[in-house]
Amino acid sequence: MRKFSLQTKILGLTFSLSFILIILLTTYYTYMEGKQIIEDRGRLALELSKTISVMPSIINAFDSEQPAKIIQPITEQIRKKTGAEFIVVGNKEGIRYSHPDPDKIGKRMVGGDNERAIQKGQSYISEARGSLGLSMRGKSPILNKNGEIIGVVSVGYMVQDIEKQIFNDISKELFISLLALLISIIGSYLLARSIRKEMLGLEPHEIAHLYKEKNAVLHSVQEGILSIDQNGKITSMNQRAKKLLGVKGSVRNLMIDGFFPSSQLYSVLKSGESKIDIELSWKQKIMIVSCTPILDKDSVSGVVASFREKTEIEQMMNTLSEMKTYSEELRAQTHEFTNKLYVLSGLLQLGEYDDAIEMIQNETSELQFQNQIVFEQIKDTKIQVILLGKIGVASEKKIMLEIDSQSYLEKLPDHILLSQLTLILGNIIDNAFDAVVNVKNPTIKFFATDIGEDIIFEVSDNGKGISDEDVSSIFQMGFSSKEGESPRGFGLSNADKAVKELGGIIEVQNGIENTVFTVYLPKDLLGVGSDEN
Repeated sequence: MRKFSLQTKILGLTFSLSFILIILLTTYYTYMEGKQIIEDRGRLALELSKTISVMPSIINAFDSEQPAKIIQPITEQIRKKTGAEFIVVGNKEGIRYSHPDPDKIGKRMVGGDNERAIQKGQSYISEARGSLGLSMRGKSPILNKNGEIIGVVSVGYMVQDIEKQIFNDISKELFISLLALLISIIGSYLLARSIRKEMLGLEPHEIAHLYKEKNAVLHSVQEGILSIDQNGKITSMNQRAKKLLGVKGSVRNLMIDGFFPSSQLYSVLKSGESKIDIELSWKQKIMIVSCTPILDKDSVSGVVASFREKTEIEQMMNTLSEMKTYSEELRAQTHEFTNKLYVLSGLLQLGEYDDAIEMIQNETSELQFQNQIVFEQIKDTKIQVILLGKIGVASEKKIMLEIDSQSYLEKLPDHILLSQLTLILGNIIDNAFDAVVNVKNPTIKFFATDIGEDIIFEVSDNGKGISDEDVSSIFQMGFSSKEGESPRGFGLSNADKAVKELGGIIEVQNGIENTVFTVYLPKDLLGVGSDEN
Protein backbone atom coordinates (compact mmCIF):
# COMPACT_ATOMS: atom_id res chain seq x y z
CA MET A 1 0.00 0.00 0.00
CA ARG A 2 1.38 3.38 -1.02
CA LYS A 3 2.23 5.76 1.83
CA PHE A 4 1.67 9.45 1.27
CA SER A 5 3.87 12.06 2.90
CA LEU A 6 2.55 14.20 5.73
CA GLN A 7 2.71 17.28 3.53
CA THR A 8 0.59 15.58 0.85
CA LYS A 9 -1.94 14.42 3.44
CA ILE A 10 -2.28 17.89 4.99
CA LEU A 11 -2.56 19.57 1.59
CA GLY A 12 -5.09 17.00 0.35
CA LEU A 13 -7.19 17.10 3.49
CA THR A 14 -7.15 20.89 3.77
CA PHE A 15 -7.94 21.34 0.06
CA SER A 16 -10.82 18.86 0.24
CA LEU A 17 -12.31 20.39 3.38
CA SER A 18 -11.85 23.93 2.07
CA PHE A 19 -13.31 23.04 -1.32
CA ILE A 20 -16.37 21.30 0.15
CA LEU A 21 -16.90 24.04 2.73
CA ILE A 22 -16.53 26.83 0.15
CA ILE A 23 -18.93 25.09 -2.28
CA LEU A 24 -21.52 24.59 0.46
CA LEU A 25 -21.22 28.17 1.72
CA THR A 26 -21.24 29.59 -1.82
CA THR A 27 -24.33 27.58 -2.71
CA TYR A 28 -26.08 28.60 0.49
CA TYR A 29 -25.23 32.28 0.16
CA THR A 30 -26.12 32.26 -3.55
CA TYR A 31 -29.49 30.78 -2.78
CA MET A 32 -30.11 33.19 0.08
CA GLU A 33 -28.90 36.19 -1.91
CA GLY A 34 -31.00 35.26 -4.96
CA LYS A 35 -34.00 34.85 -2.74
CA GLN A 36 -33.25 38.17 -1.06
CA ILE A 37 -32.85 39.99 -4.41
CA ILE A 38 -36.18 38.60 -5.65
CA GLU A 39 -37.89 39.58 -2.40
CA ASP A 40 -36.30 43.06 -2.47
CA ARG A 41 -37.37 43.66 -6.06
CA GLY A 42 -40.88 42.45 -5.35
CA ARG A 43 -41.09 44.57 -2.24
CA LEU A 44 -39.72 47.60 -4.11
CA ALA A 45 -42.25 47.08 -6.93
CA LEU A 46 -45.07 46.78 -4.40
CA GLU A 47 -44.07 49.89 -2.44
CA LEU A 48 -43.63 51.86 -5.66
CA SER A 49 -47.10 50.76 -6.90
CA LYS A 50 -48.65 51.78 -3.58
CA THR A 51 -46.99 55.17 -3.77
CA ILE A 52 -48.19 55.82 -7.33
CA SER A 53 -51.73 54.59 -6.56
CA VAL A 54 -52.26 57.32 -3.95
CA MET A 55 -50.79 60.19 -5.96
CA PRO A 56 -53.52 62.88 -6.38
CA SER A 57 -52.37 63.66 -9.90
CA ILE A 58 -52.92 60.03 -10.91
CA ILE A 59 -56.30 59.79 -9.17
CA ASN A 60 -57.55 63.12 -10.60
CA ALA A 61 -56.40 62.13 -14.10
CA PHE A 62 -59.07 59.43 -14.18
CA ASP A 63 -61.74 62.21 -14.21
CA SER A 64 -60.24 63.87 -17.31
CA GLU A 65 -61.29 63.13 -20.85
CA GLN A 66 -57.83 61.73 -21.79
CA PRO A 67 -56.19 60.25 -18.62
CA ALA A 68 -53.26 58.81 -20.58
CA LYS A 69 -51.91 62.25 -21.50
CA ILE A 70 -51.61 63.13 -17.81
CA ILE A 71 -50.59 59.73 -16.39
CA GLN A 72 -48.00 58.65 -19.04
CA PRO A 73 -45.50 61.49 -18.47
CA ILE A 74 -45.73 61.11 -14.68
CA THR A 75 -45.15 57.34 -14.65
CA GLU A 76 -42.34 57.47 -17.22
CA GLN A 77 -40.50 60.04 -15.15
CA ILE A 78 -40.87 57.88 -12.04
CA ARG A 79 -39.84 54.72 -13.96
CA LYS A 80 -36.63 56.27 -15.23
CA LYS A 81 -35.67 57.57 -11.79
CA THR A 82 -36.43 54.32 -9.93
CA GLY A 83 -35.03 51.90 -12.53
CA ALA A 84 -38.29 49.94 -12.84
CA GLU A 85 -38.73 47.99 -16.08
CA PHE A 86 -42.28 49.23 -16.48
CA ILE A 87 -44.99 51.18 -14.69
CA VAL A 88 -48.44 50.50 -16.12
CA VAL A 89 -51.59 52.27 -14.94
CA GLY A 90 -54.91 50.88 -16.11
CA ASN A 91 -58.59 51.49 -15.46
CA LYS A 92 -61.00 49.12 -13.84
CA GLU A 93 -61.41 47.23 -17.11
CA GLY A 94 -57.63 46.79 -17.47
CA ILE A 95 -57.17 49.35 -20.27
CA ARG A 96 -53.66 50.86 -20.12
CA TYR A 97 -53.18 54.61 -19.47
CA SER A 98 -49.37 54.29 -19.36
CA HIS A 99 -46.73 51.96 -20.69
CA PRO A 100 -42.99 52.17 -21.57
CA ASP A 101 -44.07 51.45 -25.14
CA PRO A 102 -46.52 54.26 -26.09
CA ASP A 103 -48.02 52.06 -28.82
CA LYS A 104 -49.44 49.74 -26.17
CA ILE A 105 -51.38 52.55 -24.40
CA GLY A 106 -55.11 52.05 -24.77
CA LYS A 107 -54.76 48.29 -25.04
CA ARG A 108 -55.72 45.73 -22.38
CA MET A 109 -53.16 44.77 -19.73
CA VAL A 110 -51.61 41.31 -20.17
CA GLY A 111 -50.81 38.72 -17.46
CA GLY A 112 -54.19 38.02 -15.93
CA ASP A 113 -53.08 38.98 -12.38
CA ASN A 114 -55.22 42.13 -11.82
CA GLU A 115 -58.28 40.49 -10.24
CA ARG A 116 -57.17 40.74 -6.61
CA ALA A 117 -56.40 44.46 -7.00
CA ILE A 118 -59.46 45.44 -9.08
CA GLN A 119 -62.03 43.18 -7.51
CA LYS A 120 -60.80 42.86 -3.88
CA GLY A 121 -58.75 46.06 -3.54
CA GLN A 122 -55.61 44.20 -2.38
CA SER A 123 -52.00 45.18 -2.88
CA TYR A 124 -49.69 42.22 -3.61
CA ILE A 125 -46.66 40.84 -5.42
CA SER A 126 -47.03 38.51 -8.39
CA GLU A 127 -44.93 36.91 -11.08
CA ALA A 128 -46.47 36.80 -14.57
CA ARG A 129 -45.61 37.07 -18.23
CA GLY A 130 -46.68 40.33 -19.80
CA SER A 131 -46.09 42.10 -23.09
CA LEU A 132 -42.38 42.63 -22.19
CA GLY A 133 -41.82 39.11 -20.87
CA LEU A 134 -41.70 37.35 -17.48
CA SER A 135 -41.54 39.89 -14.67
CA MET A 136 -41.83 40.39 -10.92
CA ARG A 137 -44.77 42.77 -10.32
CA GLY A 138 -46.18 44.92 -7.57
CA LYS A 139 -49.96 45.48 -7.88
CA SER A 140 -52.00 48.15 -6.03
CA PRO A 141 -55.61 49.38 -6.60
CA ILE A 142 -56.35 53.07 -7.30
CA LEU A 143 -59.18 54.45 -5.18
CA ASN A 144 -61.13 57.70 -5.72
CA LYS A 145 -62.15 60.11 -3.00
CA ASN A 146 -65.17 57.95 -2.20
CA GLY A 147 -63.02 54.85 -1.74
CA GLU A 148 -64.17 53.23 -4.91
CA ILE A 149 -61.74 51.19 -7.05
CA ILE A 150 -61.20 53.05 -10.31
CA GLY A 151 -58.01 51.43 -11.59
CA VAL A 152 -54.80 49.54 -10.93
CA VAL A 153 -51.08 50.28 -10.86
CA SER A 154 -48.60 47.60 -11.96
CA VAL A 155 -44.85 48.16 -11.36
CA GLY A 156 -42.54 45.47 -12.64
CA TYR A 157 -38.94 44.28 -12.88
CA MET A 158 -37.95 41.72 -15.51
CA VAL A 159 -37.01 38.30 -14.13
CA GLN A 160 -34.24 38.16 -16.70
CA ASP A 161 -32.68 41.30 -15.23
CA ILE A 162 -33.01 39.90 -11.71
CA GLU A 163 -31.27 36.67 -12.77
CA LYS A 164 -28.53 38.69 -14.43
CA GLN A 165 -27.92 40.61 -11.21
CA ILE A 166 -27.88 37.36 -9.25
CA PHE A 167 -25.30 35.90 -11.68
CA ASN A 168 -23.12 39.01 -11.36
CA ASP A 169 -23.24 38.72 -7.57
CA ILE A 170 -22.45 35.00 -7.76
CA SER A 171 -19.43 35.75 -9.95
CA LYS A 172 -18.08 38.06 -7.27
CA GLU A 173 -18.70 35.45 -4.59
CA LEU A 174 -17.02 32.75 -6.67
CA PHE A 175 -13.97 34.97 -7.12
CA ILE A 176 -13.78 35.49 -3.35
CA SER A 177 -14.31 31.74 -2.84
CA LEU A 178 -11.49 30.85 -5.22
CA LEU A 179 -9.27 33.40 -3.49
CA ALA A 180 -10.11 31.84 -0.11
CA LEU A 181 -9.37 28.38 -1.56
CA LEU A 182 -6.00 29.57 -2.83
CA ILE A 183 -5.18 31.13 0.55
CA SER A 184 -6.14 27.87 2.31
CA ILE A 185 -3.86 25.88 -0.01
CA ILE A 186 -0.94 28.25 0.63
CA GLY A 187 -1.64 28.17 4.38
CA SER A 188 -1.84 24.36 4.31
CA TYR A 189 1.50 24.17 2.52
CA LEU A 190 3.15 26.48 5.03
CA LEU A 191 1.57 24.57 7.94
CA ALA A 192 2.73 21.21 6.55
CA ARG A 193 6.21 22.62 6.00
CA SER A 194 6.33 24.01 9.55
CA ILE A 195 5.13 20.72 11.06
CA ARG A 196 7.65 18.74 9.01
CA LYS A 197 10.42 21.08 10.18
CA GLU A 198 9.36 20.63 13.82
CA MET A 199 9.48 16.85 13.31
CA LEU A 200 13.00 17.09 11.83
CA GLY A 201 11.79 16.06 8.38
CA LEU A 202 10.45 12.71 9.60
CA GLU A 203 7.17 11.20 8.50
CA PRO A 204 4.63 9.98 11.12
CA HIS A 205 5.35 6.30 10.39
CA GLU A 206 9.08 7.00 10.81
CA ILE A 207 8.42 8.72 14.14
CA ALA A 208 6.27 5.77 15.25
CA HIS A 209 9.08 3.37 14.30
CA LEU A 210 11.64 5.47 16.17
CA TYR A 211 9.36 5.58 19.23
CA LYS A 212 9.02 1.78 19.26
CA GLU A 213 12.77 1.43 18.69
CA LYS A 214 13.51 3.87 21.53
CA ASN A 215 11.29 1.92 23.93
CA ALA A 216 12.94 -1.34 22.93
CA VAL A 217 16.42 0.14 23.48
CA LEU A 218 15.47 1.74 26.81
CA HIS A 219 14.06 -1.48 28.23
CA SER A 220 16.84 -3.72 26.89
CA VAL A 221 19.83 -1.91 28.40
CA GLN A 222 21.03 -2.92 31.83
CA GLU A 223 21.49 0.66 33.00
CA GLY A 224 18.72 2.69 34.55
CA ILE A 225 17.73 5.54 32.22
CA LEU A 226 15.37 8.43 32.92
CA SER A 227 14.75 11.82 31.35
CA ILE A 228 13.18 15.06 32.57
CA ASP A 229 11.98 18.23 30.86
CA GLN A 230 13.07 21.79 31.62
CA ASN A 231 10.56 21.97 34.49
CA GLY A 232 11.93 18.88 36.24
CA LYS A 233 9.01 16.61 35.23
CA ILE A 234 9.76 13.00 34.31
CA THR A 235 9.23 12.30 30.60
CA SER A 236 10.48 8.69 30.50
CA MET A 237 11.92 5.99 32.77
CA ASN A 238 12.87 2.47 31.73
CA GLN A 239 12.10 -0.70 33.68
CA ARG A 240 15.68 -1.05 34.93
CA ALA A 241 15.53 2.45 36.42
CA LYS A 242 12.22 1.65 38.15
CA LYS A 243 13.74 -1.52 39.60
CA LEU A 244 16.83 0.29 40.90
CA LEU A 245 14.77 3.13 42.37
CA GLY A 246 11.98 0.92 43.72
CA VAL A 247 9.33 2.68 41.62
CA LYS A 248 6.09 1.05 40.50
CA GLY A 249 3.54 2.24 37.96
CA SER A 250 3.68 5.25 35.67
CA VAL A 251 5.68 8.30 36.77
CA ARG A 252 5.30 10.33 33.59
CA ASN A 253 4.73 14.08 34.20
CA LEU A 254 5.56 13.73 37.92
CA MET A 255 8.31 15.86 39.47
CA ILE A 256 11.67 14.08 39.73
CA ASP A 257 12.06 15.13 43.39
CA GLY A 258 11.47 12.16 45.66
CA PHE A 259 12.23 9.57 42.99
CA PHE A 260 15.91 10.34 42.33
CA PRO A 261 18.67 12.61 43.70
CA SER A 262 17.67 15.61 41.59
CA SER A 263 20.30 18.22 42.50
CA GLN A 264 22.70 17.06 39.79
CA LEU A 265 19.92 17.00 37.19
CA TYR A 266 18.90 20.59 38.02
CA SER A 267 22.55 21.60 37.87
CA VAL A 268 22.86 20.21 34.32
CA LEU A 269 19.58 21.92 33.37
CA LYS A 270 21.01 25.21 34.53
CA SER A 271 24.54 24.90 33.15
CA GLY A 272 23.93 22.80 30.04
CA GLU A 273 27.16 20.86 30.76
CA SER A 274 27.32 17.07 31.05
CA LYS A 275 28.36 15.36 34.28
CA ILE A 276 29.93 11.92 33.93
CA ASP A 277 30.35 9.12 36.49
CA ILE A 278 29.19 11.02 39.55
CA GLU A 279 28.90 8.95 42.73
CA LEU A 280 25.58 9.56 44.51
CA SER A 281 23.96 8.01 47.56
CA TRP A 282 20.22 7.26 47.38
CA LYS A 283 18.17 5.13 49.78
CA GLN A 284 21.13 3.12 51.08
CA LYS A 285 22.47 2.57 47.57
CA ILE A 286 25.61 3.99 45.98
CA MET A 287 25.02 4.84 42.34
CA ILE A 288 27.28 5.95 39.51
CA VAL A 289 25.34 8.56 37.53
CA SER A 290 25.99 10.31 34.20
CA CYS A 291 23.82 13.30 33.20
CA THR A 292 23.60 14.67 29.65
CA PRO A 293 21.60 17.78 28.61
CA ILE A 294 19.00 17.66 25.84
CA LEU A 295 19.80 20.66 23.65
CA ASP A 296 17.16 22.48 21.61
CA LYS A 297 19.09 24.95 19.46
CA ASP A 298 20.77 27.18 22.07
CA SER A 299 18.65 26.20 25.08
CA VAL A 300 18.44 23.16 27.35
CA SER A 301 15.05 21.45 27.06
CA GLY A 302 15.75 18.53 29.39
CA VAL A 303 18.26 16.09 30.87
CA VAL A 304 18.88 12.36 30.38
CA ALA A 305 20.42 10.45 33.28
CA SER A 306 21.90 6.94 33.12
CA PHE A 307 22.91 5.16 36.31
CA ARG A 308 23.93 1.84 37.82
CA GLU A 309 24.61 0.57 41.29
CA LYS A 310 28.26 0.89 42.19
CA THR A 311 28.35 -2.76 43.31
CA GLU A 312 27.42 -3.86 39.78
CA ILE A 313 30.27 -1.84 38.31
CA GLU A 314 32.65 -3.19 40.91
CA GLN A 315 31.60 -6.75 40.08
CA MET A 316 32.19 -6.08 36.42
CA MET A 317 35.63 -4.59 37.15
CA ASN A 318 36.48 -7.53 39.39
CA THR A 319 35.46 -9.96 36.66
CA LEU A 320 37.65 -8.14 34.15
CA SER A 321 40.51 -8.13 36.64
CA GLU A 322 39.91 -11.83 37.21
CA MET A 323 40.10 -12.55 33.48
CA LYS A 324 43.28 -10.48 33.22
CA THR A 325 44.81 -12.40 36.14
CA TYR A 326 43.99 -15.76 34.58
CA SER A 327 45.45 -14.62 31.27
CA GLU A 328 48.69 -13.50 32.91
CA GLU A 329 48.94 -16.68 34.96
CA LEU A 330 48.42 -18.89 31.91
CA ARG A 331 51.01 -16.87 30.03
CA ALA A 332 53.47 -17.30 32.91
CA GLN A 333 52.80 -21.02 33.09
CA THR A 334 53.25 -21.38 29.34
CA HIS A 335 56.47 -19.36 29.46
CA GLU A 336 57.90 -21.50 32.29
CA PHE A 337 57.16 -24.80 30.58
CA THR A 338 58.54 -23.45 27.31
CA ASN A 339 61.85 -22.63 29.06
CA LYS A 340 62.00 -26.12 30.53
CA LEU A 341 61.32 -27.66 27.16
CA TYR A 342 64.19 -25.62 25.67
CA VAL A 343 66.54 -26.88 28.43
CA LEU A 344 65.38 -30.46 27.92
CA SER A 345 65.85 -30.12 24.15
CA GLY A 346 69.39 -28.80 24.69
CA LEU A 347 70.31 -31.70 26.99
CA LEU A 348 69.06 -34.22 24.45
CA GLN A 349 70.93 -32.53 21.61
CA LEU A 350 74.17 -32.62 23.65
CA GLY A 351 73.68 -36.28 24.49
CA GLU A 352 73.26 -35.62 28.21
CA TYR A 353 70.56 -38.23 28.50
CA ASP A 354 71.07 -38.94 32.19
CA ASP A 355 70.66 -35.28 33.06
CA ALA A 356 67.60 -35.06 30.83
CA ILE A 357 66.04 -38.11 32.53
CA GLU A 358 66.83 -36.70 35.97
CA MET A 359 65.28 -33.36 35.05
CA ILE A 360 62.11 -35.07 33.79
CA GLN A 361 61.88 -37.20 36.94
CA ASN A 362 62.35 -34.18 39.22
CA GLU A 363 59.74 -32.14 37.37
CA THR A 364 57.36 -35.08 37.24
CA SER A 365 57.84 -35.87 40.92
CA GLU A 366 57.27 -32.28 42.00
CA LEU A 367 54.31 -31.85 39.66
CA GLN A 368 52.75 -35.14 40.74
CA PHE A 369 53.05 -34.18 44.40
CA GLN A 370 51.47 -30.77 43.88
CA ASN A 371 48.77 -32.17 41.58
CA GLN A 372 47.99 -34.98 44.02
CA ILE A 373 47.21 -32.46 46.72
CA VAL A 374 45.34 -30.07 44.39
CA PHE A 375 43.17 -32.69 42.67
CA GLU A 376 42.77 -35.32 45.42
CA GLN A 377 42.58 -33.26 48.60
CA ILE A 378 41.27 -29.92 47.27
CA LYS A 379 37.94 -30.98 45.72
CA ASP A 380 36.54 -27.57 44.86
CA THR A 381 37.21 -26.64 41.22
CA LYS A 382 37.27 -22.89 41.97
CA ILE A 383 40.17 -23.31 44.41
CA GLN A 384 41.91 -25.73 42.03
CA VAL A 385 41.80 -23.14 39.23
CA ILE A 386 43.25 -20.41 41.44
CA LEU A 387 46.04 -22.62 42.83
CA LEU A 388 47.11 -23.97 39.43
CA GLY A 389 47.39 -20.43 38.11
CA LYS A 390 49.43 -19.26 41.07
CA ILE A 391 51.70 -22.31 40.86
CA GLY A 392 52.55 -21.29 37.31
CA VAL A 393 53.28 -17.68 38.35
CA ALA A 394 55.44 -18.88 41.25
CA SER A 395 57.42 -21.18 38.96
CA GLU A 396 58.11 -18.30 36.56
CA LYS A 397 59.21 -16.02 39.43
CA LYS A 398 61.40 -18.78 40.91
CA ILE A 399 59.33 -18.83 44.07
CA MET A 400 58.48 -22.04 45.88
CA LEU A 401 54.69 -22.27 46.36
CA GLU A 402 54.05 -25.20 48.71
CA ILE A 403 50.58 -26.61 49.32
CA ASP A 404 50.43 -28.12 52.77
CA SER A 405 49.98 -31.88 52.60
CA GLN A 406 47.46 -31.64 55.47
CA SER A 407 45.17 -29.46 53.38
CA TYR A 408 41.72 -30.89 52.72
CA LEU A 409 38.68 -29.16 51.26
CA GLU A 410 35.32 -30.42 50.07
CA LYS A 411 33.24 -28.54 47.49
CA LEU A 412 32.51 -25.03 48.78
CA PRO A 413 28.94 -23.75 49.36
CA ASP A 414 27.25 -22.25 46.29
CA HIS A 415 27.03 -18.78 47.82
CA ILE A 416 30.83 -18.43 47.71
CA LEU A 417 31.54 -17.21 44.19
CA LEU A 418 34.67 -17.64 42.08
CA SER A 419 34.99 -13.86 41.74
CA GLN A 420 35.05 -13.48 45.53
CA LEU A 421 37.62 -16.27 45.98
CA THR A 422 39.79 -14.71 43.28
CA LEU A 423 39.75 -11.38 45.12
CA ILE A 424 40.55 -13.02 48.44
CA LEU A 425 43.16 -15.72 47.66
CA GLY A 426 44.51 -14.09 44.50
CA ASN A 427 45.32 -10.80 46.21
CA ILE A 428 46.73 -12.41 49.37
CA ILE A 429 49.01 -14.75 47.38
CA ASP A 430 50.08 -11.87 45.08
CA ASN A 431 50.91 -9.84 48.18
CA ALA A 432 53.04 -12.77 49.39
CA PHE A 433 54.84 -12.86 46.00
CA ASP A 434 55.76 -9.19 46.46
CA ALA A 435 56.96 -9.84 50.02
CA VAL A 436 59.52 -12.51 49.04
CA VAL A 437 60.97 -10.85 45.94
CA ASN A 438 64.40 -10.09 47.42
CA VAL A 439 64.53 -13.02 49.87
CA LYS A 440 66.90 -15.96 49.64
CA ASN A 441 65.01 -19.21 48.96
CA PRO A 442 61.64 -17.43 48.66
CA THR A 443 58.88 -19.70 49.90
CA ILE A 444 55.10 -19.34 50.19
CA LYS A 445 52.95 -21.92 51.93
CA PHE A 446 49.23 -22.47 51.40
CA PHE A 447 46.92 -24.38 53.72
CA ALA A 448 43.15 -24.97 53.50
CA THR A 449 40.65 -26.89 55.62
CA ASP A 450 36.89 -27.03 56.14
CA ILE A 451 36.87 -28.81 59.48
CA GLY A 452 34.33 -27.18 61.80
CA GLU A 453 31.87 -24.37 61.08
CA ASP A 454 34.29 -22.26 59.03
CA ILE A 455 36.31 -22.67 55.87
CA ILE A 456 39.91 -21.67 56.66
CA PHE A 457 42.62 -20.52 54.25
CA GLU A 458 46.15 -19.76 55.43
CA VAL A 459 48.90 -18.13 53.36
CA SER A 460 52.36 -17.63 54.87
CA ASP A 461 55.61 -16.32 53.41
CA ASN A 462 59.24 -16.00 54.53
CA GLY A 463 59.45 -12.38 53.44
CA LYS A 464 60.68 -9.37 55.37
CA GLY A 465 57.37 -9.03 57.25
CA ILE A 466 55.15 -6.02 57.87
CA SER A 467 56.11 -3.18 60.15
CA ASP A 468 54.04 -2.71 63.30
CA GLU A 469 52.96 0.72 62.05
CA ASP A 470 51.59 -0.76 58.81
CA VAL A 471 49.72 -3.76 60.24
CA SER A 472 46.68 -1.67 61.17
CA SER A 473 46.55 0.03 57.74
CA ILE A 474 47.17 -2.75 55.22
CA PHE A 475 43.43 -3.25 54.50
CA GLN A 476 42.75 0.43 53.91
CA MET A 477 41.91 1.49 50.34
CA GLY A 478 44.97 2.93 48.58
CA PHE A 479 47.49 1.94 51.26
CA SER A 480 50.81 0.57 49.97
CA SER A 481 54.25 0.19 51.48
CA LYS A 482 55.84 0.52 48.02
CA GLU A 483 56.91 3.89 46.70
CA GLY A 484 57.64 5.19 43.23
CA GLU A 485 55.30 2.75 41.50
CA SER A 486 51.98 3.09 39.75
CA PRO A 487 48.97 3.48 42.07
CA ARG A 488 48.57 0.41 44.27
CA GLY A 489 46.98 -0.46 47.58
CA PHE A 490 43.74 -1.96 46.31
CA GLY A 491 44.49 -5.71 46.46
CA LEU A 492 44.22 -6.36 50.19
CA SER A 493 41.42 -3.79 50.50
CA ASN A 494 39.38 -5.68 47.88
CA ALA A 495 40.20 -8.98 49.58
CA ASP A 496 39.02 -7.65 52.95
CA LYS A 497 35.81 -6.32 51.37
CA ALA A 498 35.06 -9.69 49.71
CA VAL A 499 35.66 -11.52 53.00
CA LYS A 500 33.24 -9.22 54.81
CA GLU A 501 30.64 -9.73 52.09
CA LEU A 502 30.82 -13.44 52.92
CA GLY A 503 30.53 -12.74 56.64
CA GLY A 504 34.13 -13.74 57.40
CA ILE A 505 37.27 -12.19 58.85
CA ILE A 506 40.99 -11.91 57.98
CA GLU A 507 43.69 -12.20 60.61
CA VAL A 508 47.34 -11.17 60.17
CA GLN A 509 50.21 -12.61 62.22
CA ASN A 510 53.38 -10.63 61.70
CA GLY A 511 56.30 -12.83 62.82
CA ILE A 512 60.05 -12.31 62.68
CA GLU A 513 60.65 -14.88 59.96
CA ASN A 514 57.28 -15.02 58.25
CA THR A 515 53.91 -13.33 57.84
CA VAL A 516 50.68 -15.34 58.00
CA PHE A 517 47.30 -14.29 56.57
CA THR A 518 44.39 -16.42 57.82
CA VAL A 519 40.91 -16.18 56.30
CA TYR A 520 37.80 -17.52 58.06
CA LEU A 521 34.63 -17.91 55.93
CA PRO A 522 31.42 -19.26 57.51
CA LYS A 523 29.82 -22.20 55.72
CA ASP A 524 26.35 -21.13 56.73
CA LEU A 525 24.66 -18.72 54.32
CA LEU A 526 22.98 -16.96 57.26
CA GLY A 527 26.35 -15.63 58.26
CA VAL A 528 26.77 -13.76 55.01
CA GLY A 529 26.33 -9.99 55.34
CA SER A 530 26.07 -10.14 59.15
CA ASP A 531 28.90 -7.69 59.38
CA GLU A 532 27.87 -4.59 57.46
CA ASN A 533 31.09 -2.79 58.17
